[in-house]
Amino acid sequence: MTGTPTEKLDKAAEHDAEVDASEQPFLDHIIELRSRILRGLLIVGLLFLPIFYFASDLYEFISAPLMAYLPEGATMIATEVASPFLTPLKLAILLAIFLGMPFLLYQIWAFVSPGLYLHEKKFAMPLLISSVLLFYLGTAFAYYAVFPLVFNFLTSLELAGVTMATDIGAYLNFVTKMFFAFGLAFEIPVATLLLVLTGISSTRAMASKRPYIIVGCFVIGMLLTPPDVISQLLLAIPAWLLFEVGILFGRLVEKNREEVM
Repeated sequence: MTGTPTEKLDKAAEHDAEVDASEQPFLDHIIELRSRILRGLLIVGLLFLPIFYFASDLYEFISAPLMAYLPEGATMIATEVASPFLTPLKLAILLAIFLGMPFLLYQIWAFVSPGLYLHEKKFAMPLLISSVLLFYLGTAFAYYAVFPLVFNFLTSLELAGVTMATDIGAYLNFVTKMFFAFGLAFEIPVATLLLVLTGISSTRAMASKRPYIIVGCFVIGMLLTPPDVISQLLLAIPAWLLFEVGILFGRLVEKNREEVM
């Protein structure tokens, strides 16, 4: 928006008044929601088809961090009859949702944005974009930084007479859980900013609870990762650092709010 501060305030007030006056019937909201859901399912379906075609290659990519540390000649196994079909199918569905996440979130944004005030829209879109990027960054961190360390540690714990042969379905469940855990952990700065923007909490209040936050990060790391110290630390420490990043940006928001007022 361009113009003087007074003109900006007038335009914002006019926009907010239009939002209040343009309330739609409940049935119209249901129809709009149905349309958004169908569009989301359509994009996931379109992404699923080519992904499923290359599912075997993609599973090979996903399993590469583990295969790199298995003994020479060792392979993964399928302990259930349908696993060779169901595991690539599940992988294709998960990847379709993962890659279609920006479009899915846009559908959510398009559904709720008409009811948002101008100042809410100003912050909602950057937070939406940053949350997607941070989730992708968290999964990349898990794949490239965490998995090599964790699998190197786990495969080094050899037991006499035991040959390590991981089930393909169990492995997919494991990495999916890890991707979700690290993707969610990388959302902490966004969650911190939302608490500040909505007035639910302040950076001073959150900073005063820092010891509890640190303990919470390690507890969550213990619950969401395998029972080894390495993966727990690799989740807990970045989560704590991301909390500090959120506090830093939250203080900038509070400072800007004080200057405007």
